[in-house]
Amino acid sequence: MSQRGAGVKLRAFALLCSVLCLAGTAGAQPPVEAFGRLPAFSDPAISPDGKHIAALQAFQGRPVVVIYEVGAPQARPAIVASNDSLIDGIEWVKNDRLAIYIKKGMEVGGDDRVRTWRRTETVSLTGGDPVLLNENQHSLNFNVNGGAIIDRDLDDPDLAFVPLDVENLDNEFAFNVMAVNVRTGQSHRFMAGNTHTNEWFMDGHGHVVARIDQTDDPLTDHLKFYDGKDWHDAGDFDATGDKGAGLVGLTEDGQSAAYIGWDEKKHKALSAEPLAGKGDASILFANTSYDLDEALSDEWTGRIVGASYADDQMRYVYFDDKLEALQRGLEAAFPGLSVHAVSTDLSRQHVIAAIEGPRQPLAYFYLDRTTHQAEQIAETYPDLVPTDLGEMKPYPYKARDGLDIHAYLTLPPGSTGKNVPLVVMPHGGPEDRDMLTFDWQVQFFANRGYAVFQPNFRGSSGYGHKFIEAGIGEWGLKMQDDVTDGVKKLIAEGVVDPKRICIVGGSYGGYAALAGAVFTPDLYACAVSFAGVSDLPRMMSAEKSDHGSYSDTVSYWMSRLGDDSDHLRATSPARHADQVKCPILLMHGENDTTVRIRQSEVMYDALKDAGKDVQFIKFSGEDHYFTLADTRVRFLTEVEKFLAAHIGPNAPAAGK
Repeated sequence: MSQRGAGVKLRAFALLCSVLCLAGTAGAQPPVEAFGRLPAFSDPAISPDGKHIAALQAFQGRPVVVIYEVGAPQARPAIVASNDSLIDGIEWVKNDRLAIYIKKGMEVGGDDRVRTWRRTETVSLTGGDPVLLNENQHSLNFNVNGGAIIDRDLDDPDLAFVPLDVENLDNEFAFNVMAVNVRTGQSHRFMAGNTHTNEWFMDGHGHVVARIDQTDDPLTDHLKFYDGKDWHDAGDFDATGDKGAGLVGLTEDGQSAAYIGWDEKKHKALSAEPLAGKGDASILFANTSYDLDEALSDEWTGRIVGASYADDQMRYVYFDDKLEALQRGLEAAFPGLSVHAVSTDLSRQHVIAAIEGPRQPLAYFYLDRTTHQAEQIAETYPDLVPTDLGEMKPYPYKARDGLDIHAYLTLPPGSTGKNVPLVVMPHGGPEDRDMLTFDWQVQFFANRGYAVFQPNFRGSSGYGHKFIEAGIGEWGLKMQDDVTDGVKKLIAEGVVDPKRICIVGGSYGGYAALAGAVFTPDLYACAVSFAGVSDLPRMMSAEKSDHGSYSDTVSYWMSRLGDDSDHLRATSPARHADQVKCPILLMHGENDTTVRIRQSEVMYDALKDAGKDVQFIKFSGEDHYFTLADTRVRFLTEVEKFLAAHIGPNAPAAGK
């Protein structure tokens, strides 16, 4: 495959901002497109010198890059679109150079499995002069992931640093750090790794500080630090499951390494250990009730400057007094909402802040800290107003074995909360969680008259390792019972009509929807799975084929599901399609490499063979993540029809 085939060049052209900025009008019932279109504005980033803002915006159902000049509202922005790939993110690498991450699903080398190929290109402030990073490296052709920037080194006008698997004289691939000229795309080897190296860490100023080599049998992370001359062993770590070295970067002073691990109370925490090995480790962040969600890094140096966690909404904590004061000031300005700075210039005097809540779709504000002026610069769903959206509240309950389950219930606008039809929406992951935030699917269903229930069943993230452990080996069993128990509580309290309940989910949530239809067939009037898992042995086989039997990915799934083939078959919905009583709607993207479309095909075939009521819709060009607006709109349109037919006011289920 050629480099150009893997990298897909970008093209630049100019459009007026008014073409991209959507104007919304309030109505009794907004059209499907008001919820299903791509966010009108996302991923904003300020250039290091604060003179430009780049962001992703939606144009003709696909993301494009827009580059604005700060303080020049009349200037036409530069617009950059991909030819036939999807733009997946942006990052400033220099004051006058923007990196654009692109991805494409491709079949390669006679293998009929689609793979997601990722590349990075940089463009000028006008959106022109695109170059593919590492384009002079023949080995780029063999890298599925090529060009993710790990250090920009703002001290150098031209260089950035990118890890890449490069073929050596022995025809083996070593994971090296490449120094790349961001204006030409040309690169050379900066630091050599080996066949086991899988991760690099740099200091924000063009210096390598650490790497991780991973070996198998047993799967082990070997952490090594670099002092500028020599490498030093910093310990070996069990890398099975979700274990491993846990290194995320350097602390802001550059004197310690920051690690993610489990504290004494089995909550995920962030700690620091001096690089020189002198002195004790210290806790940077820990919470007694909730896990660390993410280590927050400075966008210019990569140094770890804070932490986030979620109770019912996202919270942000910073270790630097000035950053912490900024965060508390933002929270005071937007009480009751989740708010934080998503980008700053190098001086930290110009800030883009994001605010969000269940009835407040994500919006962005630009703050000038020198003049103390702030203005809203974008909305993500401008056609929606609060009266279109349902009220979302916590709905805690106990599972049948006494385990506390956190959940959320969204009622339709104006609902009395009595005897309403219900959409059950288990999240994906399954090590993920729902919280009090805007969700385009949830609010669409609420707007159409359905209550929406989102349980954080055992195995969800955020509540400590014991809560995750409670879900090990429990797909379709206790994890599913947690969902069922919440639904039954809603029925017992008279909130929902027991004859009008549909379970809808994507990814693991799609599995839970199918498992609900199979293992509790009398509870649901219908089920919808988008990109859901249906056959666990087949899933494990695909993971081994994609990643290798001794990879950390396969090790993770083995730690969660086990390798007992009888158990996996027993909890696979596709193996028990004869137990289904309700209609099922299956949907899947043809370019999905996270859960391959074969999972839905197998479920469809099993349901058809069993004589069940099933529909199957395939989305051409779509991956796992609702990347295209056409997919989102079609998804909502089809599910709305499906719900109306089976749990709507005139559905036969309502009259049973």
